[in-house]
Amino acid sequence: MKEFLRQKGITYTEKDVSVDEQALEALMAMGFSATPVTLIDGEAVVGFNRARLEELLGA
Repeated sequence: MKEFLRQKGITYTEKDVSVDEQALEALMAMGFSATPVTLIDGEAVVGFNRARLEELLGA
């Protein structure tokens, strides 16, 4: 995911739920228990779904 975003020139904020309790709580509050979860303009993409990511990013 990170490499894909870097290749596209997309700036992102990474949150590591294994060390950031607030990030883990936020993830769980959204109903997710798996990672990665990428939020783009309020839309969640679970896992690495290149087609969906490109669609949301217009890339």
